[in-house]
Amino acid sequence: MDGFRLIGTRTIAEEAFLRLERATIATPSGEIVKRVIVSHPGAVGVVPILGDDVFLFDQHRAPFERNLLEIPAGKLDVPGEDRREAARRELEEEIGFSPVRLDHLTDMITTPGFSNEVITIYRASDLEPVSAQPVGIEEEHATTVRMPLSEALDRVYAGEITDAKTVVGLLLAAGR
Repeated sequence: MDGFRLIGTRTIAEEAFLRLERATIATPSGEIVKRVIVSHPGAVGVVPILGDDVFLFDQHRAPFERNLLEIPAGKLDVPGEDRREAARRELEEEIGFSPVRLDHLTDMITTPGFSNEVITIYRASDLEPVSAQPVGIEEEHATTVRMPLSEALDRVYAGEITDAKTVVGLLLAAGR
C-alpha cells in the first residue's frame, strides 16, 4: 500500500452518468488533502476487424466542436450488463455488426489525475452483419468508415487519429 487513505467522499454534483465528488484523503505524512474526482461508470471500445480492414466511427464530439474518427465505443449504461456484452451491444448499435469472436486487449485507465473511468478494449473478428441501432443524436448523424488497418495505423502515426482509446485499440489490435 502507498500510505494514502480515503477518509470519505461528498457528492458535489451529478449530471447524466457522471458524478463530481470531493474526496478527503489522509497522506502518508498525516496531512489531510482534498481532491476532486469525476466518477464514471466505465466504458468499452471495440476494434472491429474484417479481413485486413477495420471499421471506425466518424462522430461529432461536442467538447472539440468537430467530428473524431474512433473505434465503436460506449459507456456502461445498462444495469448489470457485463463489459463483453456491452461491447457486443455497442458494435451492433454503432456499425451494424455482431462479432463471433471478441478478444480482450486491455483495460485502459483514461485520466487518473481526476477520473476513475476505465475503458475495456476488445478486438472483434468474424463479424456478422446485423441491423444498426444508433442511440442518440450524434450516433444518428455519424458515419461508419471502413479502411485497411494499415491505413488506420498510418493515420495514427500522422496524428490524424488522436482519440486515446482508438490509438491504443488500433496499436494493440495490429500487434495480435
